Amino acid sequence: MATIRMFNAVRPAIKKVDRIAALPYDVYNRKEAVEVVKGNPDSFLAIDRAETSFDDSVDTYDDKVYAKAKELLENKIAVGDFVTEEAPMYYIYALTMDGRTQHGFVACASIDDYENQVIKKHENTRADKEKDRIRHVDTCSMQTGPIFLAYRQTDALKKLMQEQVAKTPLYDFTSEDGIRHQVWQISDVDSQEIVRGSFDAMDAIYIADGHHRCASAVKVGKLRREANPDFTGDEEFNFFLSVLFPEDELCIMDYNRVLKDLNGYTKEELLDKMAQDFVIEEKTQVFKPQKKGEVGFYCDGKWYAMTAKEHCFSENPVDNLDVSILQNKVLEPLFDIKDPKTDSRIDFVGGIRGLAELERRCAEDCKAAFSMYPTDICELFSVADAGLLMPPKSTWFEPKLRSGLFLHKI
Repeated sequence: MATIRMFNAVRPAIKKVDRIAALPYDVYNRKEAVEVVKGNPDSFLAIDRAETSFDDSVDTYDDKVYAKAKELLENKIAVGDFVTEEAPMYYIYALTMDGRTQHGFVACASIDDYENQVIKKHENTRADKEKDRIRHVDTCSMQTGPIFLAYRQTDALKKLMQEQVAKTPLYDFTSEDGIRHQVWQISDVDSQEIVRGSFDAMDAIYIADGHHRCASAVKVGKLRREANPDFTGDEEFNFFLSVLFPEDELCIMDYNRVLKDLNGYTKEELLDKMAQDFVIEEKTQVFKPQKKGEVGFYCDGKWYAMTAKEHCFSENPVDNLDVSILQNKVLEPLFDIKDPKTDSRIDFVGGIRGLAELERRCAEDCKAAFSMYPTDICELFSVADAGLLMPPKSTWFEPKLRSGLFLHKI
């Protein structure tokens, strides 16, 4: 069973919501974050990345940065830019991009479910990346960025969602990047019970995006438990802010690879070696893979379509991923890239940037690129259900959930 419960949201005042809602903290570097906050001081990024309040002489992870985040947040609440919901409730958060809408339930998930693997992950996390968010959440006593969870659709939740979104939304605005954001409150008891009961009947839900934010929230909860040995399990620090989407509404985009060198090979030598595992065809224009097993290869101004041969596929759900086939048949044996997470000769380009970005990188600082067919959500579920982990940079979800729309006080 999955414990998905209501919470007393701290949320933006309606008049400020479009200025406060911000992309996640980790999509920007420090320089980019400074520019965003300079252009919009109300952006929640000013709190999520409070180093933007200081010049470069102050380290991003200085104690005063986290203290500043807490100060800015408390000031925003004090002046009425945020309101605190009087009663706990669920919400629906809809994001519309390019005519496609995905609807999720906003709620709090249990750190025990994460620990007991009712909430399943498909990526490892790095302690150094967790540390920053642990300090931010712990200092602010507030979870500020929701975890993107996925679940298998049910008739009851689908029907409820349709009924709720027919009502007038609490928020309805379009962000600068053209994404429409809508929020509805689920305030009636009968509907709340359908949500609670439906998730209670599920034996698994899945982290789609936000593994580091999730791990950080869980670790803060465990720290609070240690500091409060008489905890009951009902305290807010035992739960973390989430948005749960049905798998049939999600879009995973391609996550492409660019390489800094050819590892001593010529293009012709690489094509010859890759032909052992792929059927290769030269193309006259950009090649975007259209089905599983297809990979695009770009080098020396030319595009090639590569189709994996039958022997490349596996019963193992990780080895059967297209990104794994590329890693095992090309990147490791030919480019000597054993760990793409740490090897400086490989970089990753999210599909939102388009394939022209691969050509641009190859003209600027890289020698070759691979365009990928997107990982399927069912593949993600299969890997997580098997207790396995995907290779780095296997999935790119769009659109991104906004931070600052919902805050969970712990």
